[in-house]
Amino acid sequence: MEESSLINLHLRNHIDYAETSLVPFATPFPTNETVEFIFRFELDREQATRIDPDPSAFPGRLVFSGKRCDEDGEQQASEKVRLPKGNYAFMQKRRELDRTECVNMAIELQKDALWERFSLENIMYLRYLFEDGSPVVQFLRPYSEEER
Repeated sequence: MEESSLINLHLRNHIDYAETSLVPFATPFPTNETVEFIFRFELDREQATRIDPDPSAFPGRLVFSGKRCDEDGEQQASEKVRLPKGNYAFMQKRRELDRTECVNMAIELQKDALWERFSLENIMYLRYLFEDGSPVVQFLRPYSEEER
């Protein structure tokens, strides 16, 4: 079953990734459960808080990409990037998505989060992983708990 409802995710520990030069929407999805990819985007500040954002502003400017392997994997990079611990508005789909589907999902997440009065930051994380026998695409938008 595909999930698409907004979830309030409290990530209790950060997740480190080896920095890469991967490109979203061109990078193949992981095909096993020991690898995942992350992409961090910076959204236009005005568009990041609109209930009716311009789709051309998404996914935003790519800040970094990373690859994570399990503890037995070969990841030993000197440069690391991080998904910080904290509060996130979260959605996921249990299948591969193309760029248009990702943009639509990112906008849906933003609309639902704003409707729920999340005070979203202008950052979006996009994660590609493989879980329970299928690819998964996750969208995470940090928010400030004090302002909610």
